Amino acid sequence: MKKKEIFYKVADIIRAVNGKPSCRFTSAIIVAAGNSTRMGGGISKQMALLDNMPVVVRTLRAYQQSPEISEIIVVAREDEIAYYEEFKEKYRLTKLAHVVRGGIDRQESVLNGLKKVREHAGYVAIADGARCLITPEMIGKVCRSAYQFGGASAACRVVDTVKVADANGFIKSTEDREKIWLAQTPQVFKLNVYRAAAYSAMEKGFKATDDNSLVERIHRRVKLVDCGQDNLKITTQEDLIRAQTVLRTRREMAERGDFE
Repeated sequence: MKKKEIFYKVADIIRAVNGKPSCRFTSAIIVAAGNSTRMGGGISKQMALLDNMPVVVRTLRAYQQSPEISEIIVVAREDEIAYYEEFKEKYRLTKLAHVVRGGIDRQESVLNGLKKVREHAGYVAIADGARCLITPEMIGKVCRSAYQFGGASAACRVVDTVKVADANGFIKSTEDREKIWLAQTPQVFKLNVYRAAAYSAMEKGFKATDDNSLVERIHRRVKLVDCGQDNLKITTQEDLIRAQTVLRTRREMAERGDFE
């Protein structure tokens, strides 16, 4: 058992002795309600097959296998909701508690999922259903950082030089790539903090491209956790090819005994 895991276990014991329940119950909201306009082929990205398994099922299995995740709520397209009962049975997704209909955009979809989160939950982990190469280990790293700092997000460092362009497409400046990260999911927050951020944004009409932005807006810190380049989001057919390559590499590493 790692030092951090021992620390959290001891903290839970102390809470129990003092009559205070652990607040680390973490609800995962998996957003899988997109229209997949860039995918093509007449099938949504979450239902596309990767190694003969739907993309969203691979995502759900990772959250199912993560010890840090207590329950799973899926936000789905209305015409796909019925599939999840079959997935729950076939793939033994015992943590799958609710499947709800998506909203008009991602922000509203997450709010729909948020309404189903257990009242006694301490944290919420929000994730893309199409980010199917996430692993239980990555999920755990982000959750443990959130437990420590109040909010954390999967991310990866950029490897290319970053340029900022003017309105005409000419280079305006060069950014320090040591400070530039690409946001991924899961994005994990204390539940009360995220609720305040989400409903404040809704009242003010603030639209964000990710959930970190909502929390940043109310001046809360979010710790970035490096989950590497492989934690990609399936958006196009080319992404499926890349994901297949990652899965094949992982299998080969596991067969050699050097997969962590």
